[in-house]
Amino acid sequence: MAQVTLDRVRKTYPNGFEAVQPCSVKIPDGELVVLVGPSGCGKSTLLRMIAGLEDITDGALSIGTDVVNDKDPADRNIAMVFQNYALYPHMSVAKNMGYGLKNRGASKAEIDAKVQEAARILNLGDYLDRRPSQLSGGQRQRVAMGRAIVRDPELFLFDEPLSNLDAKLRNQMRIEIRALQQRLGVTSVYVTHDQVEAMTMADRIIVLNAGRVEQIGTPTEIYEYPASTFVAGFMGAPPMNLLTAQIFEGALKLNEDTVLPITAPAGMGHKVLVGLRPEDVRLGGDGSVLFNVEIVEELGANRLLHGKLGGQDFSLSVGKDEAARTGVQPITLPVARVHFFDPDRGTRI
Repeated sequence: MAQVTLDRVRKTYPNGFEAVQPCSVKIPDGELVVLVGPSGCGKSTLLRMIAGLEDITDGALSIGTDVVNDKDPADRNIAMVFQNYALYPHMSVAKNMGYGLKNRGASKAEIDAKVQEAARILNLGDYLDRRPSQLSGGQRQRVAMGRAIVRDPELFLFDEPLSNLDAKLRNQMRIEIRALQQRLGVTSVYVTHDQVEAMTMADRIIVLNAGRVEQIGTPTEIYEYPASTFVAGFMGAPPMNLLTAQIFEGALKLNEDTVLPITAPAGMGHKVLVGLRPEDVRLGGDGSVLFNVEIVEELGANRLLHGKLGGQDFSLSVGKDEAARTGVQPITLPVARVHFFDPDRGTRI
């Protein structure tokens, strides 16, 4: 186990494309950090640089006390779990799990002992003689994790390991991976485009956008204090409402008919972006703020109401037992939970 340190690590390709802008972060020993962002944001490239599968253009990458920029992947004492499992179809589960140790010259007794222990941890004892084609998607993912465990690595790397699974199995495996990581205490870096995976699994999250680190923080910090409109819109399901408001005599006006009962931030110009989480808004009120509900989306445990507030797109979330209907309804805005963003830079005020 080891701390991982990225000191202004950067990746630029020969055509000049900057896939990862300078990134600096320390990942303490035993922490699980999730790299999250949309497709093409640079998260997998950053993971591959840590793994040694991509060259680092600038900066320094350290695992423990060693700078590993020029070390081969095999010399970094890491284990990687891939999206497609990367299992050998002609080998049994036991041989797949022990293959890496065999290549390193481990004895048969050592391989058997470590494979048996990993199989016990992952509940794979009854499947050791089967081939990957005889396993479910979740079982194959466990085998891939078992192959990583037997190596006793200092660092686990996960590259979107659950993206090929159905929703129910993703939820189950998400819990299993997190529980396993906590049990083993191995420093881990996990890549996903799924913000729910990021929020539920991470000790800390690194949000990336177009190769740039938008924010680093705990799930609570990312959710409660998004650093930019990108983070506000990407992290959270459903995403945060972002409303353009005109500032007039300290009031926030969406249009001539809708004035928000919220004090405008000091020092702003004529415009501001107002952020409101759908789950923080409440139905009912004194009628000073009216929401025109156009669609009621049934989600079982709750309902999402979509429509217009002051002529702008707006959503709010209500419990399954609350009355929900289309048409104009009064709402109450959470004054203490409003977020403000600069409309030009998109940064938090």
